[in-house]
Amino acid sequence: MDIEAVRTFVAVADGGRFQAAADDLGITQQAVSKRVATLERSLGVLLFVRSGRGVHLSAQGRSFLPHARELVRVATDAIGSLRQAHRAFRVDVLNTRIAPATALHAFHQMHPDVELDIVTRADVSTDAAVSAVMEGSLDATFRVIGSACRLPAPIHAARVIDERHQLLVGPKHPLAGATSLTLADLGAHRVWMPGLRSDTDWGVYYRELSSTFGIRVDTIGPGFGDDVLLEELAGSGELATLIGAGSRYLWPESYDLRRIPIVDPAPVYPHSIVWRGDNEHPALTAFIDYLRGIPATAGRVWVPGTW
Repeated sequence: MDIEAVRTFVAVADGGRFQAAADDLGITQQAVSKRVATLERSLGVLLFVRSGRGVHLSAQGRSFLPHARELVRVATDAIGSLRQAHRAFRVDVLNTRIAPATALHAFHQMHPDVELDIVTRADVSTDAAVSAVMEGSLDATFRVIGSACRLPAPIHAARVIDERHQLLVGPKHPLAGATSLTLADLGAHRVWMPGLRSDTDWGVYYRELSSTFGIRVDTIGPGFGDDVLLEELAGSGELATLIGAGSRYLWPESYDLRRIPIVDPAPVYPHSIVWRGDNEHPALTAFIDYLRGIPATAGRVWVPGTW
């Protein structure tokens, strides 16, 4: 299958017109039409329905589009992996608000000459992320790597960031006035994590936290994003959520949200950095050394599998 034809199909689907795709790709409209026609012939289906006002996806086109996007992404990653010495340092930080992203930002401030490609793949499984590191499409990823996890050679992992959790509540919540809390204090309250997927590292972590300490973690409902979550917390006398102490969230002063430390033990999310041992990217060793210099979490802590 011609990957450039697939890339052109995605461009037409996004732009809604052949000319828009041609402008985006820097080729002629005739070339776009030819590529799409060639792809349709190779697949044996019509991907678009043509009309005087443009084109729209056929039923087969709608079915093929997510797979086409993935083919283009994989091809882009594969090409990027070949540009080892002269390409950006590519790190999966899971989410740009949490502690791994904060650590990468601090590293960048110390090494502003290092070109970074920041990736967020929180919804990708650990196995898939490790495979991306193995294949070279990622230089490093942050994951939870338990003692029972067996990584294939030459993949290495090191636990580098223990991100303490805090309870985040609005001013009407019964726990809003507390200066610190224990996990037992949360037993009578609803911890709301809308949209949390059970098949991710985060889902496994919160499931074990819930079963170990009897905490009611409610994942019901779609996740509309952090801004909506913060607004809901601000106006609720019932809702609470857990966030990392090193996570960065901003909200209007009128929300009056409270971040309350959890202690004795403090639940921590154990981020490990995963990399390929024979990766020769010049920034990799410096970044791992920086992470290993981050001070360990003091006090009594809980991580999955230790209680």
